Amino acid sequence: MIQRIAIPLILTIVLSDLYIDMHYFRRHYHIKRWQRILWWTPCAVMIVYTCLLASIHNFAPSDLTWLNLYLLLIGLFVGPKAIFTICSSVGWVLRKTIIPTHRNYGHYIGLIAGVLAVAAYLYGLTIGVGKIRVRHVDVYFADLPKSFDGYKILHVSDLHLGTFDGWRRTIPENEMDSIKAQKVNLICFTGDLQNMRPQEVLAMQNTIRPAMVGAISVLGNHDYAEYVKHTPQIESQMMKQLLTYERKNLGWAVLNNEHITIHNGNDSIVIVGAENDGRPPFPQRADWAKAFRGVSKNAFVICLQHDPSAWERTILPKTNAQLTLSGHTHGGQMQILGHRPTQLSQLEDYGLYERNGRYIYVTSGLGGLVPFRLNMPNEIAIITLHRQQ
Repeated sequence: MIQRIAIPLILTIVLSDLYIDMHYFRRHYHIKRWQRILWWTPCAVMIVYTCLLASIHNFAPSDLTWLNLYLLLIGLFVGPKAIFTICSSVGWVLRKTIIPTHRNYGHYIGLIAGVLAVAAYLYGLTIGVGKIRVRHVDVYFADLPKSFDGYKILHVSDLHLGTFDGWRRTIPENEMDSIKAQKVNLICFTGDLQNMRPQEVLAMQNTIRPAMVGAISVLGNHDYAEYVKHTPQIESQMMKQLLTYERKNLGWAVLNNEHITIHNGNDSIVIVGAENDGRPPFPQRADWAKAFRGVSKNAFVICLQHDPSAWERTILPKTNAQLTLSGHTHGGQMQILGHRPTQLSQLEDYGLYERNGRYIYVTSGLGGLVPFRLNMPNEIAIITLHRQQ
């Protein structure tokens, strides 16, 4: 995880401290040598910490405490200094070129923005991460079978069970209580049950099973053994373990490029589940021909696919699915004034989207590898199907 962004992180750590040292300590405050060494010591520690995490062969450390501590230090120290540096440097440029003033007001804006960023980060780590929202979504179809008018589907995704240790264990417990309270016809889970290892499921099975037994699920990118470096044989064993835990221990129906038919009265709909269909570097294991083999062109199809990027790329042009349910993006795990970081890479990153009467709903999920949420709560989506009159 850190390996992918190690160089930008190190540059941010160094350049922020260098800017503050050059523009303030050397020009205005003239601090002593031992004070300057004291100033640069945390920077050196963070560089070493970054390099150590980047050197790990796996996607993340086996003990996520080390990753969480690193992210805490980034949020409390590196981030605020980077924000201050950007604001102060922009203010300095404006002062010298466009708006001549006696003071660099970017300095004060940077201080305020840095303090607000720390407060928001601490909120997201402690309070925001445990927030749960039940969102009701109504979707209308002209070709929905009559018996399914008003049919309710509970859609959840991205539990990332390995994240919920210590005091955070109460979060999935509260989420499962909320799921139990819903009156629905079907539960669908769209991938990323684990972070990296199937043992995470065993530790939480007694919490998950009572609320979600009978769910229909698919695999997400974290459900494959690719995030832990092992031999192909061990990776295969880990995959078999996860599928066994989902099917037997949790009582779920896992669709690996498969479909099942749901009957209600005299009518039926088809649930198609494809393996992860992601853009690089995410796994691409979907076999759409296999998943739709035997499905009538006139059938009403609901597609479960972890990665929403597959909707525009594959599902719309190559299948007849009327509704697609996805996760993966976590809604960016934060939203500020309606903007989410995932919007930069994925158009359909959160919520309901429509193309010519066909829909996709992307949920923000119930967890994440990084335990942080800011104005983007863990979500339980209730999708109600309606027959368009």
